[in-house]
Amino acid sequence: MPPSLSPSRAARCQIGALVLAPAALLAACIHTPPADKTPPAPVAVVVPAPLPVAPPPAEPPREAASQASAPVPEVSQITQALAYADRVQRMPPAELGREIARLGEAEDTLAASPLNLALALAQTRQPVDTARALAQVQRLLGHNDPAMQPLQPLARLLEARLLQQRRLEEQLERQAQQLRDAQRRTEQLNERLEAVRAIERSMTARPPTPTASETR
Repeated sequence: MPPSLSPSRAARCQIGALVLAPAALLAACIHTPPADKTPPAPVAVVVPAPLPVAPPPAEPPREAASQASAPVPEVSQITQALAYADRVQRMPPAELGREIARLGEAEDTLAASPLNLALALAQTRQPVDTARALAQVQRLLGHNDPAMQPLQPLARLLEARLLQQRRLEEQLERQAQQLRDAQRRTEQLNERLEAVRAIERSMTARPPTPTASETR
């Protein structure tokens, strides 16, 4: 028969059992499961497909490239006319006179000769040459020749400039004529005034006429 425990010892055993029971239960709850030794599934790596490379552009044929780079005939004629206008503008008077004579001889042989002659004549700033240049421009505008049609827009622009220049020249000529008339009237008045002064001088220089008493 087992020995009986004292009441105080039995109470201590019951308290210890009550304390150990929750601890054992908590240990059972937090017990970690064994690590899974199954290897991870492999990750699939997707390699992007290479982008398609466009083939280099085909080189155009030499004939087509030369045709594309060739200047338009209309633009070429206008460019030549503007370059000629710039050249004659800087010519000295003697060289400009020779150039006008040369163009006057060749005005019926080249399509651009009337316009070039008008450009050269416009540089002299003389009313006679301005009228002659205007006639050349109007002659070019009256032509229906296809070779001259590309130059007609430039000819119309030059015509407007020449008309304005001729109006200014006519205005200057009228003013010069008025000045000449005023100078002539001034000279006439000076001559009359000088004649009156001469009469006055002759009258003061004449000796006094003797009276009747002095003659006796």
